[in-house]
Amino acid sequence: MKASDVRERTQLELDKELRDLKSELFKLRFQLATNQLENPMRLKEVKKSIALIKTIIREREIKGM
Repeated sequence: MKASDVRERTQLELDKELRDLKSELFKLRFQLATNQLENPMRLKEVKKSIALIKTIIREREIKGM
């Protein structure tokens, strides 16, 4: 996921994507706790994507002020 691609999305799309990523992170953490996680690097990818989306949402809030 690239920042330029994320910046092109609307606020509603970002909110939906953030919800989806948070639920995926929850599922991945549950799999990690039960030793069923197949790809541990996916945790890192999801966390980075969440941080990127939150950063862009915050940038938009600051520009709107």
